[in-house]
Amino acid sequence: MKVVILAGGFGTRLSEETDLKPKPMVEIGSEPILWHIMKIYSYYGFNDFIICLGYKGYIIKEYFANYYLHNTDVTLDLQNNNIITHGNRSEPWKVTLIDTGINTMTGGRLKRVKEYIGKETFMMTYGDGLADIDIIKLLEFHQLNHCFATLTAVQPKGRFGAITINNMNKIISFREKPEGDGGWINGGFFVLEPEVFDYIEDNGTVFEKEPLESLSKEMQLAAYLHNGFWKCMDTMSDKNVLENLLKSGRAPWVKWQ
Repeated sequence: MKVVILAGGFGTRLSEETDLKPKPMVEIGSEPILWHIMKIYSYYGFNDFIICLGYKGYIIKEYFANYYLHNTDVTLDLQNNNIITHGNRSEPWKVTLIDTGINTMTGGRLKRVKEYIGKETFMMTYGDGLADIDIIKLLEFHQLNHCFATLTAVQPKGRFGAITINNMNKIISFREKPEGDGGWINGGFFVLEPEVFDYIEDNGTVFEKEPLESLSKEMQLAAYLHNGFWKCMDTMSDKNVLENLLKSGRAPWVKWQ
């Protein structure tokens, strides 16, 4: 099953870092947050990624183009211009990198990789959020609910858009960034059916607005309630929180060690 990661935004509230690199390449510890997100999925056996590029996307391309070399020991035969690698430590990842445009919105980015997804169920998340989510349980929940879309609902302190969930775990309303009250919000980590592409009009479509609102009205948007750790890296303060958790050895999303 393919995993789509949206990695094309400007990350303006993290400009201390994103003046030089796209937000998904901002490092938590010694690796970009994008790598941490991919490791979460890989831990559960999902290794086929489609990354939607935009702002400074060439940096992400260069990172993966050199990833194998950076994760092996090498012997350089300079006279014969030959490189021999030893002890490959790379993950078993297949990474498709697609330029989805500088100013394309989230829904537009998703629709521009439609041809690489095909007609199968797929997953999608944002390139700036970490969680200790059980991806297998999320997928099982989606399959049981028979909806076109499932999002992971989390409960941070305000600041994000809120959703209202009925007793069948179906989303009945979706509000983008109201005054925060600690309610359930969209935490990413979606499971989607190909039908969601029919709800996206063009590059200017914001996935979190008309598509999700329409899906919720049609009872085609379910919520997987995640009560564990979730953190979006939106500011330098958020980055510092994640850094400190990793340094202390208490990073909840790190299950692969």
